[in-house]
Amino acid sequence: MSGEHVEEAVAEMVRVLGPHQTRDWQVQAGPVEWSCWKTAAHVAHDLLAYAGQVAARPTAGYLPFDLTVGSDVHPREVLQVVTASSALAANPDARAWHHGPTDATGFAAMGVAETLLHTHDITEGMGVQWRPPRSLCTGVLSRLFPGVPEGDPAQVLLWSTGRANLDGHSRRTSWIWSAAIS
Repeated sequence: MSGEHVEEAVAEMVRVLGPHQTRDWQVQAGPVEWSCWKTAAHVAHDLLAYAGQVAARPTAGYLPFDLTVGSDVHPREVLQVVTASSALAANPDARAWHHGPTDATGFAAMGVAETLLHTHDITEGMGVQWRPPRSLCTGVLSRLFPGVPEGDPAQVLLWSTGRANLDGHSRRTSWIWSAAIS
């Protein structure tokens, strides 16, 4: 996965959520404990943090910075912050820390996963029908969830992160992605 995939996921998020900017973004975002607004701001936070990690290449721990989105910001502006935070481009040989040495493809895959999963959470909270794009889900599963069951990539990704059922498998109550490389 690459920065282009992150930008594709963010463009999809903006496409799906943009028409719903006047709705109540303070409702709970699906299964997470945050509002839709806070969940969108969380996506921007994670994308910026991942880009910072890849740019600075720390070998142990996270960089000591944070993103704060003003609490009075309109959802349109939150989506603009998400878009601005999605510029994840790095040398493919770069390594940075995320629970172990992680390459740029791992950070990109995490950025795509955060964007898709939290867009799903927000659409669920707002009652908007949406499924994450198959091609992006396939890339995330391949990079972050080795050994998951076969099936529709969107359903498998949602199952892998405890957001959905998957026929023949118990619902997950905890999970972790495998971003670090050996």
